[in-house]
Amino acid sequence: MIVVGIAAALAASALFNVGVALQAFEAKRTSRDLGLRIGLLAALLRRPYWVLGLALEGIGIGPQVLALDYASFVVVQPALASGLLLLLAIGHWVFREPVGLGAVVGVGAIIVGIALISWGAPGHSETHRGGATVVAIAGALVVLAIVPFGLRGTRFDTALSAMISAGCGFAGANIATKLMSDDLNVGHYLNAASWAAVGLFVGAAATITGMTALQQQAASVVVPTMTAIQTFLPIVLEPLFLRERFSEADLAGAPIAGGLLITLVGTVLVSRTRAVSEVSAQAQGS
Repeated sequence: MIVVGIAAALAASALFNVGVALQAFEAKRTSRDLGLRIGLLAALLRRPYWVLGLALEGIGIGPQVLALDYASFVVVQPALASGLLLLLAIGHWVFREPVGLGAVVGVGAIIVGIALISWGAPGHSETHRGGATVVAIAGALVVLAIVPFGLRGTRFDTALSAMISAGCGFAGANIATKLMSDDLNVGHYLNAASWAAVGLFVGAAATITGMTALQQQAASVVVPTMTAIQTFLPIVLEPLFLRERFSEADLAGAPIAGGLLITLVGTVLVSRTRAVSEVSAQAQGS
C-alpha cells in the first residue's frame, strides 16, 4: 500500500508546485505596498492565474490526505518535494532555461533519497502523542507564521523573516493536514474540522508572507528556503507530535536518515536553479 501513498504524494506535489508557480507569477505583478496586508490577498484574488493556482493547491489536499492514509508521514513529506522536478521541466521546455549539472545531480538526489526513505521506513503505524503536546507544536508554528505581521515597519521587517515564517506556516499546514487525516480515519470529525481550520488559517498567513517575500527577494533565494523549511521541519518535529515505531525500521533507521539528507540536498539544488526560479517568478525579469 505504500506505493499508493507515494503515488498520491507525487500527485499532490505536482498540483502544489504548479499552483505556487501561478501564484508567484501574479504576486510579482502586485504592488509591494500591499506586503503583509490582508489587501494583498484581496488584490491577488482578482487575478485569474492566482485563483487558478489556489484552486490547484486546494485540489492537491485530497491526494495529500490519501497519501497520509497509505504511507507514513516520514515518507510522504519528502515525496512532496518531487513536484520541483515538474517545475524544472516546465522551466526548461517552456522558458528554454538550461538545466545544468547541479540540477541533474539534484534530480538524482531527490529520486534516490525518496527511494531510500521508502525502503527503510517502518509500516504506517504512527499514533498521536498527548493532546497538549500536539497543540503546543501546532501553536508554536502558528505563532511563527504570523510573527512578520507584528514586525511590519520595523528593522526586522525583512524578506528573510517573511520567507522563514512562510516556511514555518506551510510546515504547520502540513502537520495540521496529517492530524486532520488521522482524526478522520478514527471518526473524530470535530477534531478533524478543528485541524482543518488551523491548516487554513496558517496556510493563509503563510501565503501572505510567502508572496511578500517573493516581492522583496529573488525567487532563487525564496523558493529553496521556503521549500526546505516546509518539507523538512515537520519531519524534524515529528517525534514531538507522533509516536513512530522507528525501532522496526530497516538497518536501525540508517536508510531513512541517509535518504532525508540526500533528498534535502537535492531539493535545495533543484529549487535554486534558474529554470525553477523562472517558473516561480517569471515576471521578475532577471
